[in-house]
Amino acid sequence: MSSSPARGRLGRGALNYPGIGGTEHGQRPAGFAWVVNRAYLGEGPELYRRVAQGILAWELQKRSGLRVRTDSDAVVPGARVLSGFGVGPFRISAPCEVVWVRTPVPGDGPQSAGFGYGTLPGHPVRGEEAFEVEIDGEGRVQLKVSAFSRPSNWIYAAGAALGRRAQSHVTSRYIGSARELAAGES
Repeated sequence: MSSSPARGRLGRGALNYPGIGGTEHGQRPAGFAWVVNRAYLGEGPELYRRVAQGILAWELQKRSGLRVRTDSDAVVPGARVLSGFGVGPFRISAPCEVVWVRTPVPGDGPQSAGFGYGTLPGHPVRGEEAFEVEIDGEGRVQLKVSAFSRPSNWIYAAGAALGRRAQSHVTSRYIGSARELAAGES
């Protein structure tokens, strides 16, 4: 993807952690904390596809209360996103780049769809986070949010407990967003 003025504003530099793409296969690099959260959303292929479509259009992030700017309306490899939370000078920005994408496949069998993105310089942590919707052979649909990370510098390391609470809070917001999508809420 070529560099553009919008791309520069959404994060400069390259992915800044080892194990790029690890969330796609449940692997994390040594020295990184690993977190996996799952939430049951309902049943059926229509619900699965509705949630998948929302995930691949940044809806989890947009509906979660984060301020979201991206250089692509659809989640595609290489797309950059800048999300943030807080107020005024206490706003924390989190630039990321999409490292993998999985789209729904034809048929109603077990599968998953979603994406993983990795951190860019300026993010409070280094690592990767993934958002997937899964449907099993019985038609049960779940959201899976997984991440591996470590603080990006000593300042964030000093506030690691607060960072874990913030991550847990945002993850609960992602789950709420997925439930809205599952229910067909606009």
